[in-house]
Amino acid sequence: MTELTLSDALNRVKPSATLAVTQKARELRAAGRDVMALAAGEPDFDTPEHVKDAAIDAIRRGETGYTAVDGIPELKKAIADKFARDNGLTYDPSTEVTVTTGGKYLIFATMLATLNPGDEVVIPAPYWVSYPDMVGIAGGTPVIAETTPEDGYVLTPEKLEAAITPKTRWVILNSPSNPTGVVYSADALAALGAVLERHPHVWVLTDDMYEHIVYDAAFSTIAQVTPALKERTLTMNGASKAYAMTGWRIGYGAGPAPLIKAIGKVLSQSTSNPCSISQWATVAALNGDDGFLEERNDAFRARRDAVQKALDETPGLSCLLPEGAFYLYPSCAGVIGKRAGGKVIESDLDFAAALLEAEAVAVVPGTAFGAGPAFRVSYATDMETLMEACRRIRRFCESLD
Repeated sequence: MTELTLSDALNRVKPSATLAVTQKARELRAAGRDVMALAAGEPDFDTPEHVKDAAIDAIRRGETGYTAVDGIPELKKAIADKFARDNGLTYDPSTEVTVTTGGKYLIFATMLATLNPGDEVVIPAPYWVSYPDMVGIAGGTPVIAETTPEDGYVLTPEKLEAAITPKTRWVILNSPSNPTGVVYSADALAALGAVLERHPHVWVLTDDMYEHIVYDAAFSTIAQVTPALKERTLTMNGASKAYAMTGWRIGYGAGPAPLIKAIGKVLSQSTSNPCSISQWATVAALNGDDGFLEERNDAFRARRDAVQKALDETPGLSCLLPEGAFYLYPSCAGVIGKRAGGKVIESDLDFAAALLEAEAVAVVPGTAFGAGPAFRVSYATDMETLMEACRRIRRFCESLD
């Protein structure tokens, strides 16, 4: 058999740091262990009824054919209306708005449309796991700008300035953050905006996917805070998190017409168009009543408070209280060097593996997000499960010597 030769682009993708833990969780489940998975990146609520009804109505109307590659006009108008209503940003729906098969693909298509070899993309860490690999596949170079718990995991103007070079093409900002749950304040964004105004060759991609899942903070996006950057900013969002539509795969964004046109060219030769039914459902989501968000956020807030308190009181762990999304990012620095089952815990990968083996609790190690020793916990599950998982984590930490 002829050996398969992989592309250089694929070889730039790093193996998943969570693969071993994920495989071990499967093995434990197969062996009958009660594995508690705190890794889910999706709400545990259902898609709202009026959104599902809109999808059913679209099917019955026969809205089942191809659409424009970058979205139906009705959805693009709903998106433009959303940006005007929620963010004070005005866009022409016909030339400055695009719809993609999930927010993830919009970021990927943007990188493919704009990066050349040697171009750099500044990515604050901790980061969503896919950012660096998408940059690498597109031929660019990810430049990681570290943040710290002491800074609240917020990128400082000084660190942004230090990361920018003449080769910098993009800066990616994610607020509320996956994995930390940090929400950038308007003042923090304005400070970063002041830096970016001095570097007109740098564009900004804002990943605002968790915009509507906030608790103790007001959401802002950088094109809103620093209007001078609007002409070189792609403001990205989607239906997945706020409307519990992860499987419907609708992302959207708005930005300057030349950029949107370039992204459309990538779409035309890759996905063709987002699912027609999902698009009509998203029209209903964006235009309809979103009163359900308050009740769901109240549930998320209660879970956040309970889990953060439990983890922060666990020996060897410390955990900041996030202001948005549905993740906690506890530091496990206090257990590094201790022993579990006779083996020294040398990293968050070791911590996650040992926790899974001993207590059947699956978490995502911070290495996957570019910053450790830490781990990500999703509280997008019921309180009973969360509290039992916290009890197991505490018991594990107390057993270390």
